[in-house]
Amino acid sequence: MFTSCTTYKTVNKTFENSTAFRQGFSGLVVYDPETNKTLYEHNAEKYFTPASNIKLFSLYTGLKILGDSVPALEYFYNNDTLVFSGTGDPSLLNPDLPDSRVLHFLKNIKAPLAYIPPVTEEKIFGPGWAWDDYNSYYSVERTPLPIYGNRVSFQQKQGSEAMKVYPASFKDSLFTETPAGASQSGIKRDQGKNRFVFYPYQKPGFLNQDVPFKFSSELLVKLLSDTLQKEVRIFTGAVPASAEKNTVYSIHVDSMYKRMMEVSDNFIAEQILLLASKTISDTLNAGIAIRHMKENFLRDLPDEAYWVDGSGLSRYNLVTPRSMIKLLSKIEKEVPRERLFNMLATGGKSGTLKNSYIAEPPYIFAKTGTLRNNHSLSGFLRAKSGKILIFSFMNSNYTVPTSEIKTQMELILRNFYEVN
Repeated sequence: MFTSCTTYKTVNKTFENSTAFRQGFSGLVVYDPETNKTLYEHNAEKYFTPASNIKLFSLYTGLKILGDSVPALEYFYNNDTLVFSGTGDPSLLNPDLPDSRVLHFLKNIKAPLAYIPPVTEEKIFGPGWAWDDYNSYYSVERTPLPIYGNRVSFQQKQGSEAMKVYPASFKDSLFTETPAGASQSGIKRDQGKNRFVFYPYQKPGFLNQDVPFKFSSELLVKLLSDTLQKEVRIFTGAVPASAEKNTVYSIHVDSMYKRMMEVSDNFIAEQILLLASKTISDTLNAGIAIRHMKENFLRDLPDEAYWVDGSGLSRYNLVTPRSMIKLLSKIEKEVPRERLFNMLATGGKSGTLKNSYIAEPPYIFAKTGTLRNNHSLSGFLRAKSGKILIFSFMNSNYTVPTSEIKTQMELILRNFYEVN
């Protein structure tokens, strides 16, 4: 007990005296689920911008609403045509996920194929997203039936003039221009259309860049037609009232969850909310999933979560550290620890924590969250004794480099590792 008290006094002094924490705002809760006791709290009830920590809410949504496999397509037959619609599944031809069963299903259908867009489509960007991030890999559009991860990959080897474009259908949409200045280089897409401009680097080097494409139903059927090597058209008729809809499932949900949690994939996080909303309401709308979760599974949070998107790109999201602890406790009850820890980034081992919190065996299994001037880490700490603790460490409005915040966070969490 004496050792623990000394540690907590040391943590308090760190918050008071560290230049990393002095001008910003920090909160920390460390909780022992075995004894149901809070071991330490600092600004536990204050609201912070969670950034990608909001993906823990998306994970919990998937766990409560989706089954073991991802629903990928709904389809029915209209005379001799197979008519299909999307459910929000992000896996079709996504290079970051296992092969989807959907491609095999569509390839083996002998009947003509027609895609039916949703009557009401979700906005491509979430509330509060930065519009000028449209060219950035982390700001992919939300769509009813994603394909190729809704992005184009560009690669050029050093010293080579050849550009590798994937999917190859976009090769004719790539143009080269002389850069206007030293700061302009790489690939830039026109904001409203799929015209990509390559500005060569001042010094030739290796290019590896993913750029979101501008989604449309017309583009989807073109890409599908090219891939399947048979025509896919847009269905324009009325859906018969007697249509018997069936569902095709694609991949195991854990493949999707692991990618989202380990490397903080924004696109997958957003699509999980669309999948959930489609499951509970037959409509693709993230707000439906969020309201459903808040009304049915999150009423007992200590403080209401101001939750607006799946990825945490929005600065409208606000959560308190003690509510994050409650959420993590709920997630732990849904998922065996071994499976859960395998989904999360692991200190010194994987994902966004590969180069920090290094120890053998690993002691941090958590979700990071970073926006400019905001950094959070929430998850599980395996103490030296083997005891599992739940923690949420949130920081907002600081002006020092994020690396300084991370260094001090690691020192503090290492204290809890040593004494528990």
